Amino acid sequence: MPLADARHFIEALALANPDADSELTFTDPYTLLVAVVLSAQATDASVNKASVGLFADAPDPAAMVALGEAGIAAHIRTIGLWRAKARNVLALSRTLIETHGGAVPDNREALEALPGVGRKTANVVLNVAFGHSTMAVDTHIFRIGNRTGLAPGATPRAVEDKLVARIPPTILRPAHHWLILHGRYVCKARAPECWRCAAREWCRYKDKRVSPGSPADADPLPPPAD
Repeated sequence: MPLADARHFIEALALANPDADSELTFTDPYTLLVAVVLSAQATDASVNKASVGLFADAPDPAAMVALGEAGIAAHIRTIGLWRAKARNVLALSRTLIETHGGAVPDNREALEALPGVGRKTANVVLNVAFGHSTMAVDTHIFRIGNRTGLAPGATPRAVEDKLVARIPPTILRPAHHWLILHGRYVCKARAPECWRCAAREWCRYKDKRVSPGSPADADPLPPPAD
């Protein structure tokens, strides 16, 4: 997709959903961090349902450590990979207390050093909690980047780098949300609703579904790891 078309594509998504924001429920950088860790290979809706009780019992790192791994696990058993996530949430909470005085660092290197936190999670926290212009490439953005020609790449980092290079810095931060929500609700994995896409004029996808009755697409791309 030419650079000019990429700009038009993003601007069309902005006009279609100008108030796009994270759909995770959180109250501060710490609860956002935990929610994002829990959201790996899980829906935001499932995380929000489980985190209500978890954050009521443990709204900060000290309370989370006091709750313990078994207590954390009891709240999140409905989420995929809950055992590993319970261990990571406990470990990252301890690290925050021991290394950062209980505060979530506004720093990529420090965030990625936390247990269970990779580049994607760090990008989300930096973007949503601290206002950085980052692009967190989840399964939706990875799919859109490749399917539409907006930012094709074999890895999440390759897609991220192309998006950062192609999207104007002034709108890079909200573009993260425009793309995620577009992938979640319109440019879906197996049945993209192209007839509802505000950016279809610039999309390079060859098998656009022009109506609800069109054949569904089978997305060959695997979801990227964090």
